[in-house]
Amino acid sequence: MKEQLGNGIQSQQQQAKIKVTGKVVDRNGEPVIGASIKEEGSTNGTITDLDGNFSLEVTKKAMLEVSFIGFKPERVLAQANKTLQITMREDTELLDEVVVIGYGTQRKGDVTSAVASVKADDFVKGAVKDVGQLIQGKVAGLAITNPSGDPAGGTQIRLRGTNTIGGANTNPLILIDGVPGDLSTVAPEDVESVDVLKDGSAAAIYGTRGTNGVILITTKQAKGGDICAVDYSGYISTSMLANKLDMLDGREFAALYPDYDYGYNTDWVDEITRTPVSHVHNLSLMGGNSKTSYIANINYADLQGTMKKSDFENFRGRVEITHRMFDDKVRLKFGVFGRKSQMESTTSGGSFRGAVYSQATRRNPTEPIRNEDGSWYENVNKFEYENPLALLYEAGGNVKRTELRYNGSITYNPIKDLTLSAMFSYTRKNMNRGYSETQNHISALRDHKDGWSSVGSSTEMEKLMELTAQYNKNINEHTFSIMGGYTYDETDYEDLYFDNYGFQDDYFGGWHNIGIGSALKEGKASAGSSKTRTNLIGFFGRATYSWKNRYLFMAALRYEGASQLWGTDNAWGLFPSVSFGWRITEESFMQHQNVFDDLKLRIGYGVTGSQPAKSFLGVAMLKYGSYAYVNNAWIQTIVPASNPNPDLRWEEKKETNIGLDWVSWNGRLSGTIDYYNRLVDGLIYDYAVPTPPNLYNTTTANGGKMRNQGVEVLVNVIPVQTKDFEWSTAATFSFNSNKLESLSGSIFKTEYDYFDTGSVEYAGQVASSHRVQVGESIGNFYGFKVVDVDSEGRWIYEDRNGNLVNYKDFTHAPEDKHVIGNGLPKYYAGWNNNFRYKNFDLAITMRGAFGFQIINGARMNYENVKNSRVENRLKSVNDLIFGKHTLSPEVEPEFNSYYVEDGDYWKIDNITLGYNFGKIGKYIKSLRLYASVLNALTITGYKGIDPEVPTDGLTPGYDTRDRYPTSRSFTFGVNVKF
Repeated sequence: MKEQLGNGIQSQQQQAKIKVTGKVVDRNGEPVIGASIKEEGSTNGTITDLDGNFSLEVTKKAMLEVSFIGFKPERVLAQANKTLQITMREDTELLDEVVVIGYGTQRKGDVTSAVASVKADDFVKGAVKDVGQLIQGKVAGLAITNPSGDPAGGTQIRLRGTNTIGGANTNPLILIDGVPGDLSTVAPEDVESVDVLKDGSAAAIYGTRGTNGVILITTKQAKGGDICAVDYSGYISTSMLANKLDMLDGREFAALYPDYDYGYNTDWVDEITRTPVSHVHNLSLMGGNSKTSYIANINYADLQGTMKKSDFENFRGRVEITHRMFDDKVRLKFGVFGRKSQMESTTSGGSFRGAVYSQATRRNPTEPIRNEDGSWYENVNKFEYENPLALLYEAGGNVKRTELRYNGSITYNPIKDLTLSAMFSYTRKNMNRGYSETQNHISALRDHKDGWSSVGSSTEMEKLMELTAQYNKNINEHTFSIMGGYTYDETDYEDLYFDNYGFQDDYFGGWHNIGIGSALKEGKASAGSSKTRTNLIGFFGRATYSWKNRYLFMAALRYEGASQLWGTDNAWGLFPSVSFGWRITEESFMQHQNVFDDLKLRIGYGVTGSQPAKSFLGVAMLKYGSYAYVNNAWIQTIVPASNPNPDLRWEEKKETNIGLDWVSWNGRLSGTIDYYNRLVDGLIYDYAVPTPPNLYNTTTANGGKMRNQGVEVLVNVIPVQTKDFEWSTAATFSFNSNKLESLSGSIFKTEYDYFDTGSVEYAGQVASSHRVQVGESIGNFYGFKVVDVDSEGRWIYEDRNGNLVNYKDFTHAPEDKHVIGNGLPKYYAGWNNNFRYKNFDLAITMRGAFGFQIINGARMNYENVKNSRVENRLKSVNDLIFGKHTLSPEVEPEFNSYYVEDGDYWKIDNITLGYNFGKIGKYIKSLRLYASVLNALTITGYKGIDPEVPTDGLTPGYDTRDRYPTSRSFTFGVNVKF
């Protein structure tokens, strides 16, 4: 009986199956190849062939789900004995995607400025340090570098070149949910999207803070709807040095310098490094109902560096609650963010002391680590020659930071289309540091100070208020919006420090008991404190207009005043912008083409500003000077600190941007091309002036001009998309040309059309490294040019007149220096690939920089064979220079063009392989496991440890030997949704 019943059920199921055939086409009747056809509620499915046809056996009366990227999904009832004709409608998701702009959002299709947006799905995976690494190589024109392996260090960012020589703004303005912060403020795991306002028309609404662009970070937001979701993500990682200098070992050193062989074979770099283990955990809870929603996020990171005693611990938490009431006319939002971090310190006020690494590389490998009595092996009579292990273990401290931020907002819709908003935030940051060097530290042994200690603290409080009103209206084919607002931003900062030395012993002394040092009693201890307050007030507005979604217009204006220009006649500035957009595909002559789904031309112009680095420069300033003996008493003098300049004003950046956006073939190909030309007028500079009649020998004034122009390209392609396999790729490219057009103004002028800056260190000596000169690019190296060596291995130089001069006759006069390279890359490129095969996913991120040079500080110091300073050498010390001869021992160490190398590189930056398990059981909605390699491979001709060197400020491209070397990390992680 049971067998008959089972056979009956099986027969009914077989009878319930039907075969469905059909064809999927677009609005033009063209077949949609690779569209997914799936039986709703099951895994049963197929894809369309080259003609758009499909065939699938499904349950009778089943619903079919039809989907393909670039189109809206369709639901169709399964029918037998009939060929289904399914027409898919284009999905405007790429155009309707919301982009965060200044004080609001906008449809991507309506944006008329240069704005880039990166969503969470496209972030770099793996053990990233901060939000900057999430978008590294993904935004054209945004250079993000990571020149240090220090776990407490961050990334360096630069957008569209260098724009100042003396202003306060050098980095983009960074806002987290509208509140100023930095790239390390929030946890990378807590970020939903990052939007970058690149041109003047987009950033002008931020006035003096927008000259270098604006990065808008949006955290994950609470969602309502009677849901409760828990997300956990975590990873564990280890790392190793990405590269090591190829130094002589003990045997090789002894063969080269037998008189300095002490019989040991010490690998000093190996002694100061380790195999670190780091782990990061992130837990999010979100939920709510139709009225109230909430999100809570906790992030904990315990990071270890490849160098010993370089640890960083970071705890961050965020809670946000949103409540809607009065028929959704009022929305209240309140949030609290907290951060607490601690890093181990091997230098005063910082994290890791770079000299530990440089001393390990230069140290004689035949020397022992310790003496026979257990003390450190040191040579106190040799200048800047120190035992790196002693530097590590005879010094120590920590730096603790806390941050607490409260923010709230209220949004009110009194009538249809009108929105009134008020946002408030209060942020308090505290830093406390302590550091000590024992009586066995090299500085104590040399200077006979019996230990040295330092403590310090700082407090920063920022209060921000923003009031905005926005009105949106659609009238037939006309769409417009008007927004106006007011902002007030006040920042108070104060700090203090105290240094002391002369402790009787290390146990009772140190920074925990700093007052007992004898230097305090002798009046030799040092202490100081400071307090500043800055405030900024801005009135701003923006209007947008669209006709038939074809012609787009936006204009913005900001009127702003800042305390940095208090006392001048120009404390307030006006910053306008305007931009236009033309949706070419909305024209009648484009309706019958089938290449472009969307094609938009953009033109924008905007003015932004940059503040002076110092305050109160409009009035004369005095400061305390040295002591003078007057009437049998020592009296502290008061001396001038600055000259008054009531004409001082903002640096003004005037930028024009022309861009083209396109989407083709149903979203399979899309991209952006931008050309920009930005002129910074009124560069702030300290001009030398005579005294008298002036009180001080320099006056801060506006004078010069600087220009940046370039091209940025972004291309997104989906070459393959099938049911089981998908490949999407994105490429970025940017070019920037920088030129200092003038240094002098109409009133203040420089004696020369250049100034030298920066420094390089070699063999205990220091020389200037860069020259900033009118008509040239920022970042030029300026030094002696060598073109050959003689038969003895001595340099042959090219002098100021182009003549060749041998080593003995060359006077090393400053006038004989040349421009011998430039440290700013002219080209940046990125290539990001994402693959999916069934439940596997693979992401490969690559990026590179080209058209720049690097000063190799290691080679400059470790390829010299001067016998007066016998330290370890690179193995390349035996290489033939210019293929002719090794360097002569009589040649003094110096900075010249031989140690300047091409820095071009291409990095396979990140490789991440993951597997998605989908839903598991009743409680696990999804589970993903992944493995990742960060900084996987570098392809370069550069001979240093890493061509990714600092490129910020006026002195880019110097690869100092005191750097914390970069690392390669290996990560295993998990993402779980409950």
